[in-house]
Amino acid sequence: MGRMFAVLGFWCLIFSLMFLAGHMYIPAALFAVQTAIFVILGYLGLTEKTYLYLFGAYMLVSFTGMVYYSTFMM
Repeated sequence: MGRMFAVLGFWCLIFSLMFLAGHMYIPAALFAVQTAIFVILGYLGLTEKTYLYLFGAYMLVSFTGMVYYSTFMM
């Protein structure tokens, strides 16, 4: 399960590089931070249950932020 967090970190790095190539620096920085967090969490060697809780919390925060931004900011 920890390897999947490293894979998530890899894909966040790819997104960060694409945003950087498109001169969108704020999303590039956000994805770079997510890359660092996912890679660090991936190599901690936590239990599978902990990884699932962390991923669920990440999805809750990101989806809530996305819905808030698209509803009230746009």
